[in-house]
Amino acid sequence: MTLLCVASFVDSVARAHRDAAVAAESGADIMEYRIDRLRDAHDVQELVRRSPLPCIVTCRPTDEGGHSDLPETQRGRLLSAALDAGAAYLDIELTSYRRWDDPIIGKDLRGKRAILSFHDFRGRPDRLYSILAEMNEAAPAVSKLAWTARSIRDNLEAFEILQHRQRPTIALCMGEAGLISRILARKFGAFLTFAALDGDGGTAPGQIAVSDMKKLYRWDRIGPSTKVYGVVGCPVMHSMSPAIHNAAFDAIDFDGVYVPLLVQPGYESFKAFMESFLNFDGLDLCGLSVTIPHKENALRYLKEKGAGVDPLAESIGALNTIVIERGGTKARRHGGGSDEATKRRSDEGVTNRKSKIENRKSLRGFSTDYAAILDSITGALNIRREELAGRRVAVLGAGGTGRTAVAALAHCGADVTIFNRTFERAQALAQEFDGRGGRVAAASMERLSEARCDIYVNTTSVGMHPNVDASPLGEHPPRLSSDTLVFDTVYNPPVTKLLEQARSAGARTISGVEMFVRQAAGQFQAWTGREAPVDAMRAVINRRLGG
Repeated sequence: MTLLCVASFVDSVARAHRDAAVAAESGADIMEYRIDRLRDAHDVQELVRRSPLPCIVTCRPTDEGGHSDLPETQRGRLLSAALDAGAAYLDIELTSYRRWDDPIIGKDLRGKRAILSFHDFRGRPDRLYSILAEMNEAAPAVSKLAWTARSIRDNLEAFEILQHRQRPTIALCMGEAGLISRILARKFGAFLTFAALDGDGGTAPGQIAVSDMKKLYRWDRIGPSTKVYGVVGCPVMHSMSPAIHNAAFDAIDFDGVYVPLLVQPGYESFKAFMESFLNFDGLDLCGLSVTIPHKENALRYLKEKGAGVDPLAESIGALNTIVIERGGTKARRHGGGSDEATKRRSDEGVTNRKSKIENRKSLRGFSTDYAAILDSITGALNIRREELAGRRVAVLGAGGTGRTAVAALAHCGADVTIFNRTFERAQALAQEFDGRGGRVAAASMERLSEARCDIYVNTTSVGMHPNVDASPLGEHPPRLSSDTLVFDTVYNPPVTKLLEQARSAGARTISGVEMFVRQAAGQFQAWTGREAPVDAMRAVINRRLGG
């Protein structure tokens, strides 16, 4: 079983014990006390003896990214005191192990209760597998490797280290790009993963709050057979998609976990991510949500691969959903092996991460935003889609969501005007979709106040958290009335400044939460083959946003 460890800097023994009590209540299995700032061995022993949880004690020197400036012998004495007081494990840096031959420190620091660790805060170490082999030869209780992820693909190397582990092992990538190495540590059989006590970041970059690990990411349900889903974007940490999809998995008791996947902008970054993650042995990646800036990249990739692309998504020029069907596939899992095999691994990184798959995967791509936009509008008006024909619609913005809205409304015969700050972009979009059912024209955003439309759809990010006092209508909004419908695709906050303006004028409104839930429900059904628990999805997003 992979332990869930909460890491905490210790400034006072009493505060550390309070933190450990909170961690225990939140579901942590073990505590790591960072005693970098302590000086007294008696304080260390009291810390360990009265700890509400079993504990790891670490005294990290400054040259290893810690805060301890004590001489080596004095630091060793503090760790010896922790061991004598009953600490479950001591974390010893590999560099310290190499130079600690002082008999005063003793062999116990290198023995059955030692976690031998190596950290690189700059990136992947050049001699990663040689370092791992050296650690394994030292025969500690646990070998630990942690490095700052250069890209999301570094996580796969951490997973592979776990798959080929010689002894209990911790392999983690630090930073935002390394987030999934912490969440999926349980799937790959790590000895433990680290979490923060709260959302303030913990003791290393990328640590997630223990409450989020347990509840948001369903830590206790993750296992070797858990299917993995995620949202691909940049930035991605603000996304509410993990909350809504993991809550849905929980509601129907589905063995899946949904994670944020930070992929840097550019087609080559997206392609490299897809090529490595799709083929990694044991990951079980089964579905993706795609958001800014990769919706167009996703369409291009699937077309290059000859995958199934929905004609609507191709018409829009972007997609937001990928289904990865693995029916009948059986990936061989690795485990065990010799230290010699570990030594032979290239320090340039593993060159062949493709799983040995008995049957080929198939990919399908489509847009659930299309239906979500139409269904949100027709639901609010209580009409059928064909009744949108001839209605005057203002679409604010010509980005990815604006493009989808224009395609959907034009297809239904609506009379669409695109308002955008860059007129040329609006004009290009209008020319592309004009005549595909309804009329499509372009206008500069300055002309918005003159508009007389039945429906206004905001697809820009104006008014999104944290800029909640902004509205795309500006200081001179168009004339709104009880016959007007205003739809804001921004869902955070649930009631934007735009919706407040509309309600003050007596107009009907649609929050972005409605579209967000509808598009997520479409993804969920495509991935699981099960009806989406829409009420549970809507409840969790409203709860998290305070709506």
